[in-house]
Amino acid sequence: MHYPRIVLKKGRDAALRRGHPWLFSGAVASVEGVPDPGDIVLASDAGGRPLGLGFFSTGDIAFRLLTDDPADRIDAFFWRRRIEQALALRRKVIPPETDAYRLVNAEGDGLPGLVVDRYGSYLVMTIGTAGMEKWRETVIGLLLEILAPVGIYERSEGRSRQLEGLSDRIGPVTGEIPEKTEITENGLSFEVDLLVGQKTGFFLDQRLNREIVGAFSRSAAVLNCFSYTGAFSVYAASGAADRVVSVEASASANEFTRRNLVRNGLSPERHPIFTANVFDYFRETQESFDLIILDPPAFAKSRKDVARSARGYKEINLQAAKHLREGGFLATFSCSNPIDPELFEKIVLGAVRDAGKTAQLLRLLGAGADHPVNLAHPEGRYLKGLLLCLHSG
Repeated sequence: MHYPRIVLKKGRDAALRRGHPWLFSGAVASVEGVPDPGDIVLASDAGGRPLGLGFFSTGDIAFRLLTDDPADRIDAFFWRRRIEQALALRRKVIPPETDAYRLVNAEGDGLPGLVVDRYGSYLVMTIGTAGMEKWRETVIGLLLEILAPVGIYERSEGRSRQLEGLSDRIGPVTGEIPEKTEITENGLSFEVDLLVGQKTGFFLDQRLNREIVGAFSRSAAVLNCFSYTGAFSVYAASGAADRVVSVEASASANEFTRRNLVRNGLSPERHPIFTANVFDYFRETQESFDLIILDPPAFAKSRKDVARSARGYKEINLQAAKHLREGGFLATFSCSNPIDPELFEKIVLGAVRDAGKTAQLLRLLGAGADHPVNLAHPEGRYLKGLLLCLHSG
């Protein structure tokens, strides 16, 4: 097919040749034809040599690569191949007794702007780019044909759509979607709110880290901060922790935690739940712990938030370090995209040192294998985590 063309400035093709899937507007010298946002265009270097096909945008990210083969045809068969490849990977990496996972992870699966999560018999989809918006009906048809879900719910909302000039779209696509559904993860049972829960209802990206925390919880006093619906708490209590304290500001989320403990045969009386601001809780409690989990919401939404959010991450890690017993474990995370791994490690180290402690790095933590990342696209590694052992002096 003949596609409109964007021509890059001289020397601005290196990132694309390395496999990075984005081109920024400052790299574009000219546009041949009159593509609309979301149209397929051919990118070429300053000498006219083709580099690949992708989505065009008038925003800061001017081009999102779909394929580096300019002879490819972007049609329903192209999208079918990509979705089937994504499903084939999940069949290899999803553990038994698990029916909730990420099926499509945007650029990580070569489908920029598309996220699809499976929750048992239901799918929750999110579209974040104008390009994928144009293929929405095709994608929905393929999901129905390939996966035959009972229902699909769409939660296409947020900043990425605003930047693409798209309005939010939230609601059922097909089938009757229950407000709450039950999922199984590594044999544990959780109640999930698909309609208004955070992200698409559950933090699927933390599955592997929940397993790790569970293994470190035996006979431990555990504090789960920003506990949301208590998934880390359930894993820790199931891992034979002596006591698990969950702290979350949302009373409704804490009700989910209570029910999730009970549905897994665990006692909310033995493993108490507090509705409180985590920063306030740390300032008020005198209790110390063997293991603390810090999984806060994203403190930084954009680059301008980095300095302020760095202070927040440092304070929360400082308080955690002060409340850990000698030789205690800290599992600390950041899901803020503008906070890169190097900066996050620097922030945590500063907090640990200010607490008068040293830290052994036991493991770098991140999203599970159902959240693959294009190796040339470090921006896709939004979830950063450290498992540390802290000592005094």
